[in-house]
Amino acid sequence: MGSSRILFLAPLAIFILVAAVAGYYLLENRDPRLLPSAMINKPAPTFRLNGLSVDGREVAKGFSSDNFKGHITVLNFFASWCGPCLVEHPQVMALAGMRGVVVLGVNYKNKPVDAAAWLARNGNPYARIGVDPQGDLALEFGLYAVPETFVIDHTGRIRVKHVGPITEDVLQENLLPAIRALQR
Repeated sequence: MGSSRILFLAPLAIFILVAAVAGYYLLENRDPRLLPSAMINKPAPTFRLNGLSVDGREVAKGFSSDNFKGHITVLNFFASWCGPCLVEHPQVMALAGMRGVVVLGVNYKNKPVDAAAWLARNGNPYARIGVDPQGDLALEFGLYAVPETFVIDHTGRIRVKHVGPITEDVLQENLLPAIRALQR
C-alpha cells in the first residue's frame, strides 16, 4: 500500500515543483530567457567543425575554437527550420557589420542544402559556418534550443549566453553593451 501511494503522489509533487519554479520567475519579474549558464566566464569548449558544403561545393569554411582568439566572437547556433532564427536574422546581420566583431555560425541539426538555400535567400552574416549535424557541439555549449547566441572574448572565454531570438531590444540592451565593454 505504501509504494502505490508514493506512485500516486509523485506526479503531484513534480507538478508542484514545476509550478513553484514558474511562479518564482513570474512573480519576481524574472525573464525566463535569462537561463543561468555554468559556461559564463569559462573557456569555450575545444572543438573543430567542418564547413558547410553542398554537393562537394564549399559554401562556407568551417572553424574551430582557435578562431575565437584575438577578437570578440559572436557564436550563433541556427537552422533553416527554426522560425525564431529568421526573426533574429536582421540583428545577426547587424552584428556582422560591427568592427572588431567576428560572427560565426553553427548550422545545428540541419541539412546543408537547406541551410545554404536559407542563407542565399536571407543573406549570410557569418564569417565562417560550422556544421553540427548530430548536435554534439550544442551539448558541449549547454544549448537549450536554437537559436542561441554566445559572446566570446578575445581570449576564448564565454562572456554572454542568450537563449532565444535576438530581438532589437536584446541587441540594444544586452548584447551591444556587453560587446562594447569587451572592446575597451
